[in-house]
Amino acid sequence: QVQLVESGGGLVQPGGSLRLSCAASGIILDYYAIGWFRQAPGKEREGVSYIKGSDGSTVYADSVKGRFTISRDRAKNTVYLQMNSLRPEDTAVYYCAVDAFYTVLGGVPRYWGQGTQVTVSS
Repeated sequence: QVQLVESGGGLVQPGGSLRLSCAASGIILDYYAIGWFRQAPGKEREGVSYIKGSDGSTVYADSVKGRFTISRDRAKNTVYLQMNSLRPEDTAVYYCAVDAFYTVLGGVPRYWGQGTQVTVSS
């Protein structure tokens, strides 16, 4: 049974930082792609960043490029999203998801975590 558990969300002031974690069990991330998605109230879900398990190559949405960094720890089977220079518009529930690369990139991965709330506010 595949399980993805996100952690690390919280309340942070504008300009601050958070690091989200996505710990996987029941699946070896080396063989898949992992995506971070977010959904703000009243808005559609959007892809934030992706990483290929096979070679570690990454993709970022324009809205987070230069501020967010996706990375992985192969030994821990965990993916991280380091978020710096946070803005109020980054406020959302953040989800990690896993599947084949183009399935994740297309926003329809099979496996999803439960989500973690990120709130950027003064």
